[in-house]
Amino acid sequence: MYKILIVEDDLVIAKTVMKHLTSWGYDVECAEDFKNVLGEFVSFDPQLVLLDISLPFFNGYHWCTEIRKLSKVPIIFISSVSDNMNIVMAINMGGDDFVAKPFDLNVLTSKVQALLRRTYDFTGQTHLFEHKGAILNTSDSTLTFNGEKIELSKNDYKILHILLENKGKIVSRDTLMTRLWETDDFIDDNTLTVNINRLRKKLADIELDDFIKTKKGIGYLVE
Repeated sequence: MYKILIVEDDLVIAKTVMKHLTSWGYDVECAEDFKNVLGEFVSFDPQLVLLDISLPFFNGYHWCTEIRKLSKVPIIFISSVSDNMNIVMAINMGGDDFVAKPFDLNVLTSKVQALLRRTYDFTGQTHLFEHKGAILNTSDSTLTFNGEKIELSKNDYKILHILLENKGKIVSRDTLMTRLWETDDFIDDNTLTVNINRLRKKLADIELDDFIKTKKGIGYLVE
């Protein structure tokens, strides 16, 4: 089931679109905190965003730019500000389509279906993990924090992915070693320590000190 996030401050429009798209089998949520649309995006991890231009606090162009720093998720702008300049700007800012208000719900649904089909039929879905503002993108093995993005090595990515999958729980060293190297062969225990320390240094470089906690003699966790 595809997930769709509606970022629209007109509650009547948002709920009407939500009800219609839900009837088509989509999992739909409406943004509620217009100061933290990016946080809601990461938390819900949608496969498509319907984004108004005129919003409280920050406009749709701002949130499109912020989302594009993390994800290539398809974005359809929906707005009554539908002059040519705004349509061109919406597409240039990273939007994939533009629907002018007032719109026909069936036309909007057709555009949603077409865009989801083009985006995911062959490429699969992306997935994001968020913790304390740090966002792990599983589609390209990157970590973003405070606008800075770092590329992760294979083992860096695996370690963070495992720990974020088990957020708040201790992951034993044995579990990490088995998942990292996927072998019954003997792996020197110090090898894991080296990998953890190298990852911690990368995290510290983007001000994520103490992101990974050590439980001495047991394992590691993010809490």
